[in-house]
Amino acid sequence: MIIKILLSYIMGYLGITIEGYYIERFINMCRNNKITIWHLKRRKDVQLEFRVGIHDFKKICELTKKTKCKLKIKQKKGLPFLLHRYKKRKMFFFLLIVMFCLIILSSQFVWNVEILEEKGNKLENITRDIEEAGLRIGELKSKVNTKEIISKIRLKRKDIAWMGIELKGTNAIVKMVKADEKPEIINDEEYCHIVSDKVGIITKINAQTGTANVKVGDTVKAGDILINGWMEGKYTGIRYVHAKGEVQAKVWYTKYKNIPYQATERVETGKSENQYTIKFNNFKINLHKGVSKFKIYDTIETENKIKLFSDFYLPISWIKTTNKEVQEKQRRYSKEEAKDLGIQQLQEELEQEIENKESIIGKNINTYEKEDSMDIYVTYEVLENIGTNEKVVF
Repeated sequence: MIIKILLSYIMGYLGITIEGYYIERFINMCRNNKITIWHLKRRKDVQLEFRVGIHDFKKICELTKKTKCKLKIKQKKGLPFLLHRYKKRKMFFFLLIVMFCLIILSSQFVWNVEILEEKGNKLENITRDIEEAGLRIGELKSKVNTKEIISKIRLKRKDIAWMGIELKGTNAIVKMVKADEKPEIINDEEYCHIVSDKVGIITKINAQTGTANVKVGDTVKAGDILINGWMEGKYTGIRYVHAKGEVQAKVWYTKYKNIPYQATERVETGKSENQYTIKFNNFKINLHKGVSKFKIYDTIETENKIKLFSDFYLPISWIKTTNKEVQEKQRRYSKEEAKDLGIQQLQEELEQEIENKESIIGKNINTYEKEDSMDIYVTYEVLENIGTNEKVVF
């Protein structure tokens, strides 16, 4: 139904009013003859308004005669009527043809690069690397070798597990999956120790394979051997193994912050102004004059690319720059306020860093007053498993 209506607009349609006593019969006859009518509006009991395509107009005339209804054309809409109206305006048609040619020409280029990263995992400098590999705005689509671009980026970066590029219209869609950072995997057949990867105090050690090198209560640092990759038997002597086991320790996470007693705060006044710029690829035309009327302000810039369809971008965009006025106010913190502010900020940072909150077993806060500020240290004591495999070197 919708497709027929859209085609009717391209082919042209008429707004018609009929009047008579057999309107219901007329509607049923249209349905039986597969004549598409839309925007039906009943006026009184004997009057009906609707729209119909030009190609069905003759059939409508025949049905109105059969139902003894009077017909009147109220509207003429669509492309044929528009072309007829401007047939003497040669400049209009010339510009229309030029615009059509420019759209066809622009469809051969890439005007937007859309980067989709799985789970929102941001990859640093990926936009720059994609451009250097050969996929950039304004590039001719026929020169974009997606396989070559993917190979260049995969060779350059080790943080990408999978990558794909799809060209749709004038849009290049780059999809990526970030690679998980995993420690070196040592085969079970290879000899290895378990070594500490953090500073801590051992609270539990269970050597399944290998020989424990530390005991509960020992303090270890990164690189110390926790479980040796060998075992000694009374009759077999020393034999090397792939060390396995569980080592638990108390470790510490510490954050530091300096909070000045006198601080400058930026507060928005609620006043703002918008400035607009039109951008043709890399060429910009400012639609505003002069600089901002505000002395101190924060700027938010958004760029909206113009597109005809979902993936048919044009090399034109408009940039909206919003300047929000702010006032700088001096604030004086008391020692207690500075202390509470610093502790709160540091605790939030530490709790974001520690994945398992239930593993926190202690907290230590140290503050040091200065003449104009306060140094604050917050340390969390956490109970967690430590240790990583390291090959035995002979």
